[in-house]
This record gives sequence, C-alpha cells and structure tokens, in this order.
Amino acid sequence: MLPFLAACRDANRAIALYLAEGLSPKDRLETKVGAGGDISTGVDLMAEKIFVEHLSSYGRIESEESGTIGSGEYTIILDPIDGSSNILSGFPYYGTSAAWVDPEGTTVAACICNLASGEVFFKVRHEVPLHGDLFSETYVPFESTGAPQVGLFERAYAHADVVARMAEIPHGDASWKFRAPGAVALSLVYAMRARFFLFVGVQRSYDFAAGLLFCEGLEVQIHEDYVIVT
Repeated sequence: MLPFLAACRDANRAIALYLAEGLSPKDRLETKVGAGGDISTGVDLMAEKIFVEHLSSYGRIESEESGTIGSGEYTIILDPIDGSSNILSGFPYYGTSAAWVDPEGTTVAACICNLASGEVFFKVRHEVPLHGDLFSETYVPFESTGAPQVGLFERAYAHADVVARMAEIPHGDASWKFRAPGAVALSLVYAMRARFFLFVGVQRSYDFAAGLLFCEGLEVQIHEDYVIVT
C-alpha cells in the first residue's frame, strides 16, 4: 500500500475512535464558513486536525474547512467529513475523502471512508480499487454487484425540475428509481454498484477529486452544471 494511503487509513481510524465516544456539544457547534462555502462545525474541524497530523508530510492540503494548509510539491484535496449534515442528524451515511494530486494536476491516489459502516476504500490510478473493514489489514477488490436496482442523485432536493423531467421519460422498469443519500464522494464510490450517479449543481474539488478516481472504467460525463456516471 502506498504510504499516503496508509496514512489516510490511520487518520480515519483515529477519527472513527473519536466518533465512537459520541458527538459532544462542541462537535455540533457551528464555527465559521469553510473554504468550500459550507458552515464548518466542531466535528469537521476535529477531523481536519487529525488529517493534518497524518498527511501534512505528503504535500499541501486544500481542505474544505480551512483552505490551504502547509506546502509541498503534491496537493491533498481533503473533505474531512463528507456528509456533515448526515453525521449531525445521526443518519448513517457519512465519511471522509482525500485525493493525492501530482504537480501536473493528476489525481494519483485516493482514500474514501464510510465512517458510518466502518468500510474504507483505496484507489491508485489505473489500478483496481480495494476495500475492507477500516480496522482490518486485509483488503479485496471493490467490484460491481452486477444487478443494481437504484441510481444515486446527489442534490436532488435542490432540483425538483430535474426530478420532474426524469419522471416524464418513459420506462418499463425501475430504471429511474434513485436515492439521494447526501455524501457526494461516498456516492461516487458506490456508483460502481448503482444504475447511475447524477449530480446537478456547482462541482467542488472537495466533493469530486477523490470520488472520480474510483470511477475509472465507467462512463463519466462532466459538464458545467452536472455530472453523470453510468
């Protein structure tokens, strides 16, 4: 395993152990508008601090919460908590994402963790993605189940017009049945096991840098105001 990915795993383990104690009032406290435009809470900043401790030697960190941290030849695009609203609501679909980007702007490795399920995913460019239990040392290829029943539509809540248009398209099965779980990077990982992934809106690197690497080998269309993976 690449040392960068091992460091990401160790950071996620530390975050998972912290979360196992339960969220404190400080974790729920809204602190500031983060670099990504969302409100940062205590739990976001806690996770960011742990990642900085583990990853700062691998390059300059661009975090959704605090923006640029440190320096280096490589860039680490970090979302310390992917699905912040979910974790604060007790909805079990949240995690972290970190992408390692070379000086030419190519994402060469990524780690995404589903903290709610305890599953971690690793991807190196042009290699098969791996996954396994966060506290295990054994990882296996992450593959399609071969029979997806639903799609994933992130930010569907903000685009009722698109949902209505989808409902107008004739179909004889459940091809347009979708879920909107609310954690973009995680949903990009699970795109391999979905009928489709759809995102409509402004695309932020914190949401997409790591997740899109896991979509190698899938059909990916990136446009100004939407992304489709099938």
